[in-house]
Amino acid sequence: MEDWVIDDDTLSLERKSRLPGRGFFVPDDVSAAQEDEEIRARVEDADVIVVTDPDADGLACAAIVRAVHGDAAVVPAGPHNLEDGLERAAEYGPKGATVYVCDLCPDRYEYVADELERLVSHAGAVHWYDHHQWTDDAMERVRAAGVDLVVGESDEECTADVAVRAIDAEIPRHLAELAAVTRDHDLWIKEDPRSDDLADYSHWSDDEEYVETVREHGPDLPQEVMAFLEEERVEKQALIEKATERAELLTLEAGGEDLTVGVTYGRCSQNEVAENLREQGADAAVVVKPAGSASIRGSEGFERCHEVARQVNGGGHPRAAGCKPDIYDDMLDYAHHWSTGGAVTKQVILAAFRALDEEPADADEDDE
Repeated sequence: MEDWVIDDDTLSLERKSRLPGRGFFVPDDVSAAQEDEEIRARVEDADVIVVTDPDADGLACAAIVRAVHGDAAVVPAGPHNLEDGLERAAEYGPKGATVYVCDLCPDRYEYVADELERLVSHAGAVHWYDHHQWTDDAMERVRAAGVDLVVGESDEECTADVAVRAIDAEIPRHLAELAAVTRDHDLWIKEDPRSDDLADYSHWSDDEEYVETVREHGPDLPQEVMAFLEEERVEKQALIEKATERAELLTLEAGGEDLTVGVTYGRCSQNEVAENLREQGADAAVVVKPAGSASIRGSEGFERCHEVARQVNGGGHPRAAGCKPDIYDDMLDYAHHWSTGGAVTKQVILAAFRALDEEPADADEDDE
């Protein structure tokens, strides 16, 4: 396949908004091999390792850990490849290293059991900080495995807040402020404009660059970074507008109540699109991405996003969750996904809304 076929720079905005980025078209075994080599080089001599979600919250945790310990190697791992991050820390990290796992939550303990047990036996200590919706069973079994687990209230703290209060050391003032500003975005409080800067910068920059920048500057990013963000936001806003224009508002019965759900498709910043749909009257928003995943966002009138996501291979918070339905068997399925604007994925997620029980399920019942 010619490079120009998947080159973002040659695509019109309309086509770019409908197709996944270049990385999607790299086979998993190729990208995994590249990541393995990069992570091996990072962690093979590291006394401290941070396995973390590479978003603003997770990387803020890495900056805090690095400030306390003087250095720490970052192993990026998303919610869908948490077990890979644990495995890499055990495989490539030195015996006796201190490991932090941040901003990640297993949907079920069984998904990470083997990798975590290997990591605990290999590491000197394992600390796990998070703020997502954990089941009691998962918390008990992670702690029983020998992990120092601290889980904050998902509607009050971000994981960086948890790290600030849980690490037994004095945290520099600018990094405690970094946690507070990160919380402003992660919990969608939206009272500090700097939080959007952090979120955008973590998305567009390399994780090492982000960690080192906020470790030095905290939430007040330097001028050259702000200039970079201003340039990148021109296209970001255009993609937000494309996804918002495609949206439709549907009224359906969910949990015994009528619910207005805004549904759209596109490569975009899902939080801003969800906010636009809320302003149009949506109680909840579903943003389906070209790569096959979807973001589900709630409101004061709907706080069961995590229950919807758990039905379709995902999880998260009451007002913010993510998933990737297991419906893609081959490239023809993806081609249909791109050409129809995620039609099948939308229907699967809407069916999950309709399947909600009248009473919200607690964590243990959901896990069962």
